[in-house]
Amino acid sequence: MTGTIENRDVFLANIAKQLGRTPKIEIVRPTWQYNPQDRVLNEATKVELLEVLVEQCKNIHTDIVITNTANLPADLQKVIGNYGGQSVITWKDERFQNYGLGKLMTEQWPQENIQLYEWDSEQPEENIRQAEKANIGITISEITLAESGTAVLFSDKDKGRSVSFLPEKSIILIPKSTIVPRMTQAARWISEKVRNGEQIASCINFITGPSNSADIEMILIVGVHGPIKATYIVIEDQ
Repeated sequence: MTGTIENRDVFLANIAKQLGRTPKIEIVRPTWQYNPQDRVLNEATKVELLEVLVEQCKNIHTDIVITNTANLPADLQKVIGNYGGQSVITWKDERFQNYGLGKLMTEQWPQENIQLYEWDSEQPEENIRQAEKANIGITISEITLAESGTAVLFSDKDKGRSVSFLPEKSIILIPKSTIVPRMTQAARWISEKVRNGEQIASCINFITGPSNSADIEMILIVGVHGPIKATYIVIEDQ
């Protein structure tokens, strides 16, 4: 929705007057002499970035599995089994089919009494109820930050935020092509989409492993207000 700004110039001129200076009508972005944020892992290959991600997962109490599209169903099922199965909630996302998970989700899981719920934009209350009771939530990372071990999730009507933080365990699928060095590249990518007038997600979540807090005397507690366990599954050929 596009709005209008009324009396902006008069308002800003009044503030400038009170501060005893001339109003700045045009702002020019400065050119910084040093940009250290661009030098972090700037020459790393995708293989090297994946190695950084693997090491960082040790620090954020997150399991990581490296696989490919052919082996993804079996590897995902192994993680599901280790997490106790029972119930799974996912986004409504065609990429699950593209990654070859359709048969696993719609045929194998019912045979093993694993309940699957797919996010339904027409049933908001039911979505929350299902997310609250689900044992496992499965999402897909749009951008993955190797330096911090962070998965970036884009929400929309078919990709509810609750899938990533209400279930007891979280599994995030990470296409290898999404791995970048750090927050710098993610922020720049999102900013470019905004400048180009592209429609971006209604909510962008930066998730670094399971929930944790060290608010009390810097003692780390994992699993305090969201998923108590998390697994990243990196898909090398995606």
